[in-house]
Amino acid sequence: MKGTPSFGKMNRSPTHIRCRRCGRNSFNVRKGYCAACGFGRSKKIRRYSWQTKKVTRERLR
Repeated sequence: MKGTPSFGKMNRSPTHIRCRRCGRNSFNVRKGYCAACGFGRSKKIRRYSWQTKKVTRERLR
């Protein structure tokens, strides 16, 4: 089949995993960088003047 049933098989593996630097679930596995803090793409933390973002680091047990 090539219609709607096939689309359910697309999201088997996770697109984003937990980031090592910011702790958020926004590290893209395929691209290799974090969408929230820019880890893996640059040494500087991703920051813009228009954003008001609170960095919350979640601890894993």
